Amino acid sequence: MASKMQRITPFFWFNDQAEEAVGFYTSIFPNSSIGRTSRYTAESARVSGQKEGAIMTVAFKLDGQDFVALNGGPHFKFTEALSLVINCDSQDEVDHYWERLTAGGDPKAQQCGWLKDRYGVSWQVVPTALPELLSGPDAAGSRRAVEAMMGMKKLDIAALRRAAGG
Repeated sequence: MASKMQRITPFFWFNDQAEEAVGFYTSIFPNSSIGRTSRYTAESARVSGQKEGAIMTVAFKLDGQDFVALNGGPHFKFTEALSLVINCDSQDEVDHYWERLTAGGDPKAQQCGWLKDRYGVSWQVVPTALPELLSGPDAAGSRRAVEAMMGMKKLDIAALRRAAGG
């Protein structure tokens, strides 16, 4: 019996770094793997401007979620209009993902748990406690937590809890 294909699969467009990026991402997340790779044929290379035999797509999983990376050329760039959220249960998880994903990334594009990695992909490294801290029953505490968050790059759960508590 064939496994059911995921209905919606995020698709990353890289210039020519798909294989490198996939290796980077799969080294960071547990339960991750690299799947099928396709290459440009003579016909698809002519249409795309890529080299025949070059990697066209790489299927991969990050923590069990399916993705595909494409070497499509320099026509499109990543923007902050779309980001990937990593929900973290602990400060250790926040620290792990933040440190790994910011390596070689844009330090100016880091604020409030958002970062841009070395390939230009935007991520949000978010503690699972954040929604409660930012919109809990104590409105004044929530405002203090928001204010504290606005001054952070990597989110600090203990500092956010202290701010919310007054």
